Order: sequence, then structure tokens, then C-alpha cells
Amino acid sequence: MTEAPTVEEYVARQPSFAWRRHIMRGAIRLGIFRIGARVKVLGAENIPDTLPGIVMINHISLIDPVLGMGAVTNRFVIPMSKIENRSSPVIAPLVWWWGSYYVDRDSLDRQALENSIELIKSGQLILLSPEGTRHKGGLTRPKEGVAYVAAKSGAIVIPCAIVGAENWNRDIFGFKRPRMSVTFGRPFRFKVDSTARLNRDQRSAMMEEAMYQLALTIPDESLRGDYRDVSKATTETIEFIEPR
Repeated sequence: MTEAPTVEEYVARQPSFAWRRHIMRGAIRLGIFRIGARVKVLGAENIPDTLPGIVMINHISLIDPVLGMGAVTNRFVIPMSKIENRSSPVIAPLVWWWGSYYVDRDSLDRQALENSIELIKSGQLILLSPEGTRHKGGLTRPKEGVAYVAAKSGAIVIPCAIVGAENWNRDIFGFKRPRMSVTFGRPFRFKVDSTARLNRDQRSAMMEEAMYQLALTIPDESLRGDYRDVSKATTETIEFIEPR
């Protein structure tokens, strides 16, 4: 078995993945965005060309990360994949080809956190789901990973709403082209010093405000779940930025 690369080795290898990502993104946009489904991308101007950051998505289907990878065209976005996918004969080769990385959701996976932080510090854009797993019925309470990684790396956060992908496989096997959308909201930063030591209450407050920003990006109110009442959205821990 090949030994997993260190964080430093993995980050250093990023330029070598560019040609493979070009090919795979082209395949995603042709095979899914144009042929297999009808995918509308909104708010692409909110993706900065160079600023390092996190694309924070709601997670409603297996293909959400793939939609994010295809929707961002001015640079590459690197998704985190659950470690269970390592044994999948379909997904594992795709994770390897794109150069993504794994996370063990059942433990405090320090290497996954360090991969995320160091990728951002090196100028990359990563993709994370704050809920950690799929929820078709709408947003639920998040984990604290996005706040932790963003605070440690100084990343900007771009909320990204996936709509219409809940039953993509049923539609395709029924010979229908599902209609889906990927919407990027206003980018923001958390108002924290990267050297500060945040407690759980602080990270929780940060994530609550981030989740409301994600909810505001979801045009279908039924998918906002626990964050349906967007009148409760506050911005005490976040500040909006210009994407360019």
C-alpha cells in the first residue's frame, strides 16, 4: 500500500494536477451540465480569481461536489471527500484523478484539517460541506470545521447553494434531464485573528451566521431547513468582501 503523502507533499503537488483537472472539468461540463442535465450557474462573479478560500455548500446529493467542481471555471476548487469513498470503485479513481483529499468523519482528522488550512494558505480554493453529510430535507445544524479552517487560514467563504439535485439518479434512470442550479452568494470573512484561540461558543456563533448566509443563497425556501427564517441572520462575526 502506498503511504499517504504528508501535508507538505500534498500541497506541493497541486500544480501537477492542473492538466487532469482541466480534462475532468471539461468532461463534467459536457457530460452533466449540457448532456445529462440542465444546470444553471448563478453568481459566478462572486468567485474571486485569486483569493484563497472555501466554497461552502449545502449537501443534498452525491453529485454536489461534482457540480461545484464544474461550476467554478475561473480556477479549480478542491473538494474534501469522505474516507468511505476510498473503497468505491467508481468514486476513488475520480478523487485520485482530481487530486482531492479524504476526511475521516468519525474522528478528529487532523491531517484533513491541516490539508485544508495549508491548501488555503498556498492560495487554493477548497470545497466543504458544513453539515458533514447529506440532508435532502434542508439545512441542519453544522459542525465547526468551516469556522476552524477559515479562522486558522484567513480564508474567505463563498456560500454555494445546490438546488434540484436531490433525485438526479432517479430522473436520469427515468430518461429525464434533471434541472439543477448552482448559486454562489456574497463572499465574506470571519472577523477573527488567525492567531486567536477560539472556544466552542465562538465557533458556534460564527457557524450560525455562516449558515444563514448559505440559507440566503438558496432560492428554494423549503431547502433552508433550520435556517428558513432568514430574518434572524446577523453579521456580528462576518464581514463581506469584494470578490475581485
